[in-house]
Amino acid sequence: MVQISVLNDALKNMYNAEKRSKRQALLKPSAEKIVVELNGRLNKRGVISPHYDVAIGELEAWTTRLPPSRQFGHILLTTSARIMDRDEARRKNVGGKVLRFFY
Repeated sequence: MVQISVLNDALKNMYNAEKRSKRQALLKPSAEKIVVELNGRLNKRGVISPHYDVAIGELEAWTTRLPPSRQFGHILLTTSARIMDRDEARRKNVGGKVLRFFY
């Protein structure tokens, strides 16, 4: 079976394990297996498709639009350097494409 979005599948697997009150989620993105310890705090996950370009000046607008509040949740960006969250992109003064958000 072909995986279209490995990150989306991993988030969905963690979310489903959390809803079943499991303590661990087993992720199998490739031949390796990854065990994630869950602490009971994953509320929602989301996929943004297509990936939207975000300039450094527009980062605050996306921050208020996606998560329920500014200090709550994470936005993942893919940049020319690597994949990073919103705070690190702001510190390094780079923009990119919005990959995912979760809170």
